[in-house]
Amino acid sequence: MDKIKDNFGLYLDLYELTMAQGYFLNGKENQQANFDYFFRNNPFNSGYTVFAGLQDFIDLLFDFKFSDDSINYLNKLGFNKDFIEYLKNFRFRGSIYSVNEGEIVFPYEPILRVEGNIIETQLIESLLLNIINFESLIATKARRLRYSAGDKKLADFGLRRAQGLSAIHASKAAIIGGVDNTSNVLSAFLYDMKPTGTLAHSWIQSYEDELTAFRKFAELYPQNCILLVDTFDTLKSGIPNAIKVAKELEQKGYKLNAIRLDSGDLAYLSKKARKMLNDAGLHYVKIIASNQLDEYLIKSLIDQKAPIDAFGVGTNLITGKSDAALDGVYKISMIENNPTIKLSDDVSKVTLPGIKKIFRFYNGEGKFYADCIALVEEENIEIILHPFDIYKQCNVKDLKKELIISKILDNGQILIKPKSTKEISEYVSYRFSLLPEEHKRFEFPHIYKVGLSPNLKQLRDELIKRMKGGTTI
Repeated sequence: MDKIKDNFGLYLDLYELTMAQGYFLNGKENQQANFDYFFRNNPFNSGYTVFAGLQDFIDLLFDFKFSDDSINYLNKLGFNKDFIEYLKNFRFRGSIYSVNEGEIVFPYEPILRVEGNIIETQLIESLLLNIINFESLIATKARRLRYSAGDKKLADFGLRRAQGLSAIHASKAAIIGGVDNTSNVLSAFLYDMKPTGTLAHSWIQSYEDELTAFRKFAELYPQNCILLVDTFDTLKSGIPNAIKVAKELEQKGYKLNAIRLDSGDLAYLSKKARKMLNDAGLHYVKIIASNQLDEYLIKSLIDQKAPIDAFGVGTNLITGKSDAALDGVYKISMIENNPTIKLSDDVSKVTLPGIKKIFRFYNGEGKFYADCIALVEEENIEIILHPFDIYKQCNVKDLKKELIISKILDNGQILIKPKSTKEISEYVSYRFSLLPEEHKRFEFPHIYKVGLSPNLKQLRDELIKRMKGGTTI
C-alpha cells in the first residue's frame, strides 16, 4: 500500500500522460480549461443516482504527485526529459466545483467541474472517474436496498465478493447510500464506522455437534450472541438448538440476540422460525437473513410479511449487480474562455459547452420538481427546455429554486469541512425524502425533468451549426 501511495501520480491511463506531454511540448501548459463530469444513464434502471466518492477523490487528489521512483519509471518509458522535470513539481492547483456528496442527481447534469491548466485538468481524469463512478454506483444500490428494507436493519457483507481493494471504498459508499453497518473491519476503521458480523458455518463444523458449537460461541459472546442455524437442518436442529442455548443464556442473565438464516426459502423459514421462537417465549430474539439478497428479493420478503428483522447483503451490493459500472464521463467544455463542444451522430452524446451551474426547482409541496442546467452567469430562469426534444419545455417561473453546485477547491486549497460517513448518509436520507415517490419505484420510474436554460441551448445550437452546419437540434 505504501508503494501505491508513494507513486499515486501514476494512477492514470497512459493516454493522459501522452496528451499532457503533447500539451507541454506545444507550449500549452498554461492554457486554461474547464472539464465537466456527468453521466448519461441512471444505474439499475433507477429514477435517480446518489452522488458519492467526492471526499475520497479530494483526499486522493492531494496524493497525486510523482515520486522519484515514478520519475525513474517515466524515464524508462521514454518520456521527454523536460516534461519529466515539469512533473517533478506537479500538484493539482486548479479549482473544483461540485454538488454536495450525497446529493440526489440525474443524467446529463454537470455535477462536478474542474478548472485549471490543460495539463492538470487532463491528468486527473481517470482518478476522478474511477472513484466517483464506482462509489456513486454502490451508494445508489445501497439506497435502493434501503428503500426496500424500510426501517429494518441492513448490513454490508460483501468484502469477500468485492473486486479487490475496491471493497474499501465500496463499504463506505454502501453506508452513505443507507446501509447501517459493514462487516469490513478496515473500512470501519478508516471511516469511523462500527463493524458487524456473526459467525460462519465453519465454526459449527469445527465442533463435534451443532449444540456444542452454539454453546461455545455463547460462552465467549453472551452479550451479543447471534447463531447461524442452517448448517445442517434449520427447522429440525438449528432452531431447536438455538432455543436451548437461548434458555441457558437466560439462566445466566443474558439474552440471545438473533439467529441467522443463510439458505433456503427465507420467507417460509423465517415464519417457521418466528413461531418456534415465540412458542418458546423468545419473542425478543431477532431473525437475520442473508444469501444473495438484493432490493427485489428484500421487497418480496417484506411483501410476504416475512418476520425478518435485518438483512445482510453481499455480492449484489458490493459489486453493483446488475450494472457493472456507472457510465460517468469527463468532457472538456471550455478552453481559454472559448466554449467548446463534442459532436456526435448520437444526439444524446453531444456535450454542453461553456461553464455551467445547476438550479433545482421545488413543487408546491416542497419536493424536487425539475433541474435546470444554466450558464454560470444566469440567474432568472423562467422556462427550461428539453435537451433533445425541441417540442418539450417546462415553466418554472414561480417555483422556488436553489443552486446545488458550489466551489469546493480553490487553486488547490480545500474550502469545505470534511464530513463523516454518517453525516453524508444522513444528508442522502434527507435529500431522498424530497424526491417524489414516482421517481423511486423500481418498475418504470418516472423520468425526472432535467432541462437547459434557453441561453445554454442557444449557445449549444449555435456551436453545432457553426461546426457542422445544417439544422440545429
